[in-house]
Amino acid sequence: MKLLRVGPPGAERPALLDRDGVLRDLSALVDDIDGSLLADASALERIRGAAGAGVLPALDATGLRVGPPVGRIGKVVCIGLNYHGHAAETGQAAPAEPVVFLKASDTVVGPDDTVLVPRGSVKTDWEVELAIVIGRTARYLETDEEALAHVAGYAVAHDVSEREFQIERGGTWDKGKNCETFNPFGPWLVTADEVPDPQALGLRLWVNGELKQDGHTSDQIFPVAEVVRYVSRFMTLYPGDVINTGTPAGVAMGQPEPKPYLRPGDVVELEIDGLGRQRQELKGA
Repeated sequence: MKLLRVGPPGAERPALLDRDGVLRDLSALVDDIDGSLLADASALERIRGAAGAGVLPALDATGLRVGPPVGRIGKVVCIGLNYHGHAAETGQAAPAEPVVFLKASDTVVGPDDTVLVPRGSVKTDWEVELAIVIGRTARYLETDEEALAHVAGYAVAHDVSEREFQIERGGTWDKGKNCETFNPFGPWLVTADEVPDPQALGLRLWVNGELKQDGHTSDQIFPVAEVVRYVSRFMTLYPGDVINTGTPAGVAMGQPEPKPYLRPGDVVELEIDGLGRQRQELKGA
């Protein structure tokens, strides 16, 4: 299934995109697409049954904002330097273990919402990423099979980053990762049954129509199952939590001088095979 949330920020309603591309209203069945729904197998089956029976009312998508596909996200866990190509372009060795950092859940915005370039920023960068959405409480998972069984689905994430704040201003990466609007997410949560192999997905990103990233999840240093299993050793993952799994080569930081960092007025578009497409216009904060 392709689950999504539509409507104004803070007032999104649950919806489904059916196999014919028609937007369907789920409001009569569920209150929201969130962790409590993703952990409720019977509720998900009711949605599948209603979709298959063709009884869900259609929504007019004209002018309708698409919000983040998961509401009330508890935490956004991020994996850094998780593609061989990205590590190479930034002159860093592939890490021996996953690099883990957090983004605040309030960085999450809709897939086509405005991204704000922070005040004083000169190094705002782009990163297309495969996002994992957790569907079952996960702690101390032992096998890859266990890990994948705890995944509700997948989505597109844009891990926007300010490299000066991240690298040159002291401390950890947090200052360059948690600026307002720095995690566009969606358009859809595609359930795991529709993504049989998360290591077989192409990722692409354009800036002002120019292709900048053209990667593939097969280049991940730590694949999806290993990431979920590893993270569960250090923190409990709850239904509705999100893991951004790293970005392929092609970020501004990895390009020759003058590096083409983002500026107000730029337009970024990104997509992942089968998971949908995003488009953001950048403005000053």
